[in-house]
Amino acid sequence: MWEIRLHGRGGQGAVTSAELLARAAIAQGKFAQAFPSFGPERRGAPVQAFVRVDDKKILKREKIYEPNMVMVLDPTLLDVVNVAEGLKEDGTVVVNSPQANDELKKKYSWPNVAAVNATRIAMDILSVPITNTTMIGALLKASGILEPADMEAVILDRFGPKLGPKNFNAMSKAYEVTNIN
Repeated sequence: MWEIRLHGRGGQGAVTSAELLARAAIAQGKFAQAFPSFGPERRGAPVQAFVRVDDKKILKREKIYEPNMVMVLDPTLLDVVNVAEGLKEDGTVVVNSPQANDELKKKYSWPNVAAVNATRIAMDILSVPITNTTMIGALLKASGILEPADMEAVILDRFGPKLGPKNFNAMSKAYEVTNIN
């Protein structure tokens, strides 16, 4: 089972990313669940969301404490929150960062890193620094949990005919350029 914890700030789309991943997995015949973890935080406060995906029924209904993968939408969280807390020994941190993987691994002692400058991609394609769909591309490349094409219908449904194709293109670009090691 894939257990993924997403870190972002309120309003950046971590919860939306979790929902999109779960919906796409279900559409591919998998079992999935997505849920947020936040209280009355204001926009910009750190938030978490969770996703589980498996080929069989998921019976767990609790927060994810030992994820296989962590996705970080906002690099400013790296020095505020221990995003890798509980990460499994061979787990991967998928991070929005312009820094090289080796620098990130050394600085934070992460076992595996998948880094992409999602903010740059989002600005180039979407003209806004909202990285939720862009980071899904990096997560897909790092995990192999789904193919990028598996996300197209749910992204188009969620964002509509104007923004849907742009979000799908941003996700696809991130999938192409994400560095993993």
